[in-house]
Amino acid sequence: MLRRQLLVAGMAAAGVSVLPSTPAAATTHDASARIVEALYEPEASAPTSLQQLGRSLASARTHFTAARYRALGESLPSLLGTAQATRDELSGRPREDAHAHVSRAWVLATELALKSHSDVAWPAADRALAAAQASGNPVVHGEAARVLAITMRRAGRPSAAVDLLRRTADSLEQDGDQVSRAVAATLLMTAAYTAACDRRRSDAVDLMTGAADTVRRLPDAEAGPRTPLFTVDATSTQVDLYWIGVHTALGTPDEAVAHAARITPGRLPTVERRARFGTDCARMWHHLGDHRRTFAALRFTERVAPEEVRRPALRALTADLLYAPVSIPGARELASRTGVTS
Repeated sequence: MLRRQLLVAGMAAAGVSVLPSTPAAATTHDASARIVEALYEPEASAPTSLQQLGRSLASARTHFTAARYRALGESLPSLLGTAQATRDELSGRPREDAHAHVSRAWVLATELALKSHSDVAWPAADRALAAAQASGNPVVHGEAARVLAITMRRAGRPSAAVDLLRRTADSLEQDGDQVSRAVAATLLMTAAYTAACDRRRSDAVDLMTGAADTVRRLPDAEAGPRTPLFTVDATSTQVDLYWIGVHTALGTPDEAVAHAARITPGRLPTVERRARFGTDCARMWHHLGDHRRTFAALRFTERVAPEEVRRPALRALTADLLYAPVSIPGARELASRTGVTS
């Protein structure tokens, strides 16, 4: 049993799955392959208007926030090709606006690659940051820096990732407008989780405290900013959500329980964020050795976002429940539905 648990945990941490191949796993592979094609063999696409490009980007973002990752993967190559073709036809301020659209399309590509622990996240994030810098838009720059920092953490460079996030957040704080400060708060939360994964407790707590302070100073901290950010919003509920992950990563999941109790999942702004709540609670309860609550959190995630619970890391967590010291009613059926067992 111990050997199986260590194997599952180790492979999940490495972003590799030894679980059976499933249609969901094939979908993940297909999405990564589409991103690779977009990187190195982009679709020949005709340019369009900035207005139409904005609508296409909004549609792709809706796929992500609704946790429809298969649909997002299918739409990305065309979106990226069209966005880049449109940018190449423009000059001046319209070209800068198109760069911002290109960056946000690559942010979505990076987010999708991160969901599947794919190595293609790194070059996708690099493309996002390059386009963001060309756009001159500090908010878009912050969004791209966030996903790049996550890829840096996954690649074993947490200190460099925290430094990037700190610098970018400081720059955005100086802009003074509400949206820039909201993005800065999300960067500080990501930096805190990154420091926690590196077991730097003092840095993680300081960064989360700074993020919470920034959120409290936003006019709409409870209801959410009037201008939604691209993939993660800055609200007090989001702060509690990040505290769950931070405390669990630091090895103090008992301190995360109070934050989890404060969250009403329906107040989280998107399906993807509600699924993240379920995922983080599952990890928290798993670290606390409460297998039944781990299963309940996984079932919640499955109900709100079926594609989310089929991700490699969550399939590994489901597999571990099968070897729990107590019998968990429904665990084997969940494992079967998500491709952990056949």
